[in-house]
Amino acid sequence: MRRHSCFGFLLCGILLPGILSFPQTNTSIDCDSLLPNYEAEPQTSAPPYIIAVSFDNFEPGNEIQVTLEALKDVGFKGFNLQAREVEGDVPVGTFKITDPNTKGLECHNTTNSAISHANSDVKRKVTTTWIAPPDVKDLQFIATVVQDLEKFWVGIQSKTLTPARSESVNGTGKSKRKVRFE
Repeated sequence: MRRHSCFGFLLCGILLPGILSFPQTNTSIDCDSLLPNYEAEPQTSAPPYIIAVSFDNFEPGNEIQVTLEALKDVGFKGFNLQAREVEGDVPVGTFKITDPNTKGLECHNTTNSAISHANSDVKRKVTTTWIAPPDVKDLQFIATVVQDLEKFWVGIQSKTLTPARSESVNGTGKSKRKVRFE
């Protein structure tokens, strides 16, 4: 009997922290609604997180650096980040997975069309690279950020990025204007 009690305590000691902590890789955030897969209501206050982007304009194939970062001394355990046209509701483009705290997601049958947390470690900042697809309009990066099981924000948005129309843009997102000296 004593052996069974010890085994029970040992099993509880191993499993209980995982059950009570933020779910690890099986926690998902819906690609369309951006809501986590557990029962809680999103925060309505201003989010303590921002999405920063390296360029304002893009052409197909451009690589844009995207950073999700905490503004205050609060980290986050989970997130879902994707690019969407301003008037759209599906992810566009694909992400390069460059940060060990991130993993690619498949939304609408497109591999790496969104990224998410790869673990439940507290993060203050994650950085990734997004590759612009052809034929998209003005877009924003949009995210859900989960601070903990009780606090999460849905619909955090970056500034609007615009497709380059009148000038040529190279693969870094910088314009290739010809300078004439007279």
